[in-house]
Amino acid sequence: MAQVPLAIASHKRQVCSLYKRALRNLEAWYDRRHDYRYRAVQMRARFDENRCKDLGEGIRLLACGQKELFETKHFQPKTFANSAGGCAFEREVIPPDWLLDYWHPLEKAQFPEYFAKREQRKQQYVVWWQKQYGKPDPKDLGHH
Repeated sequence: MAQVPLAIASHKRQVCSLYKRALRNLEAWYDRRHDYRYRAVQMRARFDENRCKDLGEGIRLLACGQKELFETKHFQPKTFANSAGGCAFEREVIPPDWLLDYWHPLEKAQFPEYFAKREQRKQQYVVWWQKQYGKPDPKDLGHH
């Protein structure tokens, strides 16, 4: 599903976006740093020579640049590991809350205020649960 834009991007922002996408495309094509840097300087020179054109010409150049980027797009672009499409996207595992119940008492003693407040909140939650859903049936408390 495409993201709905909240505001119309200005011409300047569109040109900056095109420049960044063009550099990322160059980075995908040229893996040697000196080759990439040479091409990036050439790309910057192309953008700078068309910098002070009137808006109509700028819009035409922007459309031509986007078309050129589409035609020269790398078949397997580089992606950062934690970015969307990367190999580690959304892999951050958030540990569950019950994990803190298994801390050793000496570890808990290092954070006395936190664990005192935590125990108080657990008791409040149990009271809320029993008020909301009632006390559990004793025959259902068994494992099997």
